[in-house]
Amino acid sequence: MSKIRVLLIEDNRLLRDGIKAMLNEQEDIKAVSSTGNGDAFEKAEKHKPHVVLLDLGLRSQSSLKVVEHIKKKFPTTEVVVMDLIPVHSEIVEFVKAGVSGFILKDATLNDFLHTIRSVAKGAKVLPPSLTDSLFSHIVEHAVQAGKVDQLIESVRMTRREQEVIDLIALGRSNKEIAADLNIAVHTVKSHVHNILEKLALHTRLELASFAHTKEMKSNPSAQKSRNRGK
Repeated sequence: MSKIRVLLIEDNRLLRDGIKAMLNEQEDIKAVSSTGNGDAFEKAEKHKPHVVLLDLGLRSQSSLKVVEHIKKKFPTTEVVVMDLIPVHSEIVEFVKAGVSGFILKDATLNDFLHTIRSVAKGAKVLPPSLTDSLFSHIVEHAVQAGKVDQLIESVRMTRREQEVIDLIALGRSNKEIAADLNIAVHTVKSHVHNILEKLALHTRLELASFAHTKEMKSNPSAQKSRNRGK
């Protein structure tokens, strides 16, 4: 059986040796090499790993630069970053650089191995505890940058959910939306709940603000009309 070849880049020797030993206990994974001495690129060239496990906080060099170099020189090699609690800005930077997954250092062994196996098959893996935070971060930046329409397009909304968003942008209550769409109020509430989850928002007030921003971006004349009515 062909094994997943893993290169481990970790400058804490105790942690490095422990991870290497755990990996080599698996029937389908082989730690082909490990390093913490700045020779990662040479070892990647020699061993052609399927997956590189990389400590986000290397002391000897920039972990982000390591990712960029590996993805440029070995584009088919997947990179998984390990850290305790990466901050939002770091997650975004590493994703842009080509990282395929993140492993929190307090993850269970099963989660650790699942991430390696999934990434080796081409999947993108973020720990559940990071997913909402990352998406909330992206939503916030999209709104601030005026890219609400692009965000909406990237999230799969049903036709009915889009109609609900449009009516919320007009200031309609759940009861009014139900009357406009000829559906039950509890159905409207269900749609609102689903929309909040998809956009990683927490309250109807946040959704109303988001929807209003979308409406103003897509229909600037609506803002002029409202201003004249004041």
